[in-house]
Amino acid sequence: MKRIGLLSDTHGYLDKQILSHLEVCDEIWHAGDIGTITVLEQLENLKPLRAVYGNIDGHEIRAAVPETQRFIIENVDVLIKHIGGYPGRYDRSVFPVILNNPPQLFISGHSHILKVMPDHKFNLLHINPGAAGKMGLHKVRTLVRFSVDKKNITDLEVVELHQKNY
Repeated sequence: MKRIGLLSDTHGYLDKQILSHLEVCDEIWHAGDIGTITVLEQLENLKPLRAVYGNIDGHEIRAAVPETQRFIIENVDVLIKHIGGYPGRYDRSVFPVILNNPPQLFISGHSHILKVMPDHKFNLLHINPGAAGKMGLHKVRTLVRFSVDKKNITDLEVVELHQKNY
């Protein structure tokens, strides 16, 4: 069993509160818009990291992480892409993959909108962890934690961080 800490859209912001919620995890996954190489390095130094770059990420981050990640963990097929859409509205960049070879778990970021949605048509679970950073229109910063055990995704919890300061 692996405990996963999932975040997205940090936009260069990482505080002690985020790090404390990730300490109990076995791995950290970041769904893009990391923002700075410093944030990437802090996460890598905390736990094993799987990350993708997002549309705001510069050449340093794009050289360090891919645009898309596809991997198997604990017998769960996972696909992560920053701009990916959600069930019924998948981005054209991932729709052919989901149509022809759907993962069990599809993760995206970009919208800053927290979503956990099953897609019964493709038999997958979609998670967008919302935004953990301070940039954007979201009112509450969020991340998601869950466990992957054999082929099961369990113990999913949404962590609401302190509200943004405007």
